[in-house]
Amino acid sequence: MKTANYGYRKKVKATFIEAIEQTKQALKNDGFGVLTEIDIKNTLKNKLNVDMENYTILGACHPPSAYQSIQSEIEIGLMLPCNVIVYQKNDAVFVSAIMPTVAMGMIENNKLETVALDIEKRLKLVIDSL
Repeated sequence: MKTANYGYRKKVKATFIEAIEQTKQALKNDGFGVLTEIDIKNTLKNKLNVDMENYTILGACHPPSAYQSIQSEIEIGLMLPCNVIVYQKNDAVFVSAIMPTVAMGMIENNKLETVALDIEKRLKLVIDSL
């Protein structure tokens, strides 16, 4: 595990495809839904004809927290869903999640702080479970 200033990352012992499936299942087990799945490798190959290693962005949403956040700050949707990335670097596979306290920290709304702390704790548990 590693905490960056805006993300929480772990090197996992799985193939890239296994890591995506395991991450989606771990998110589901903690009440998250995966709303989006973006294959960056294929997108950039198709759009820019560049080659890169495997890289997928999962847009994860915890519905009760999303609802609470929107009720507290109508434009919070600009910051949703929480991004979780699965990527390969050389032969290693990593899973990393945004730290909501950092992302929502720029918004001056105390009601969001509790939600951000809860979601961050949940995302860290998801990453740690892999």
